[in-house]
Parts: sequence; C-alpha cells; structure tokens
Amino acid sequence: MLPMEPEFEQRVLSPVYVIVILAMIAGFLALRLYSVLGKRTGHEQEPAPRPAEERAKVTVLQPRTSVETAGDSVRLSEGLVGPGAEAGVRALIGADRNFDVPQFVEGAKSAYKMVLEAFWRGDRDELAWLCDTDVLASFEDAIAAREAEGHVLDNRLVRIEKAQIVSAALNGRIAELSLRFEADIAAITRDKDGTVVAGSMTDAIGTRDIWTFTRDIRSADPNWKLSETDEA
Repeated sequence: MLPMEPEFEQRVLSPVYVIVILAMIAGFLALRLYSVLGKRTGHEQEPAPRPAEERAKVTVLQPRTSVETAGDSVRLSEGLVGPGAEAGVRALIGADRNFDVPQFVEGAKSAYKMVLEAFWRGDRDELAWLCDTDVLASFEDAIAAREAEGHVLDNRLVRIEKAQIVSAALNGRIAELSLRFEADIAAITRDKDGTVVAGSMTDAIGTRDIWTFTRDIRSADPNWKLSETDEA
C-alpha cells in the first residue's frame, strides 16, 4: 500500500491580518477607479441647460429663440433688437447671462399693457409697483387732473403691432433698455354722468411710444421699472 499523505494543517487567519489584506485590496481598487473616473477624457456630457422657467424671470418684463452669441457678434433675428441697440444688448448679455431678449420683450409688452390699464383706471398702487418715482409722479398728476374734471377713461388696448429694443446701455450695474411700441388703442373719455365727451370704441388710434426700463442687474429683484416714456 502506498503510504497515506499527511493531512494539511488548517490555518485560521487572525482578524488583524484579514483587516490588513482587505484594506490593501480596497486601496488598490480605489486607485484603479480614480484612474478611470478621475480624469476628463473630452467625451463627458456637459450639464444640461436649465429650462427657461428656472432662469431668472423679469416678472412683468420677461421662449429663447432669437439671440445667439457667435464670437464677437450677436445674431439677432425676428426684429426684436434694432441695429443701434446691438452693442448695448451684447454688453448686457455679457454681464448678465440670465438676460434673455425674447423673454424681456414679451415681458415688456405685458408691462406696457399693465401700465396703460392701471393709468386708465387710476390705480396708483399698481403704477407704483411698475414705475420709478419720476414716471409715477407724472402719472399721478395726470390722474389727479382727470379726476378733478370728473372724467373717466374707458380705453382698451386692441393690439401691440410691434415691440423692438431701440437702445441699450449698461452703466455700471444699472441696465437701461428702451423699446419702441407700435400699438392700436380704442379710447373713450366719459364725464361723471357717463356721457362720452371724446373718443370712439369703434375707431382705434395708432400710437407710437418709446418706453425705457431700468434694472440693477446685481439685484435679487428680477423686476424692471419703467423709468421714462416718450412719443416715438
């Protein structure tokens, strides 16, 4: 008979020895993982752009489709920015990446309607929220004069035919944008008895206005204020 081979001695590793081995393995895996994930390869996905609703709003002055930066120029389509305002708009975009021309123009159109309607009904509180001090004072004087005569305006904004930024400037942290509005308004003035003393609801009047809005671009308040009004 062949002699039987001796049985292998069973060895039990001490807990300290096991911990050391596991630590070495973990360290090796960590280094390998870093070599794969810790370097940029040029193929990583860039962060997805934030949806428009997450960008800073311009409450009553706020779709991104018409402004693109390309090197040293700004391509402006859809006629939202006049030629004389391109440099100023470019400067504003450079200083405030949240500024969006289409949003601003749409918001300005809303502000135009809100200011007119507040003035027509004599809503001083609404005007105070939308206008700066000087413009508010002018509106309040006109409302007071109208009320003294007992007149009531029964006006309606029929449509805004066009709204375009015609000038733009950035003075330090203060942005200033002027827009030309072309609109049709049906206007009637009534006396205290409700009798029509001027105007007609059937014949709309074409208006051409230039309104200027300002905002501190470093302010947490996204609202733009109406700072000047003039006829175009």
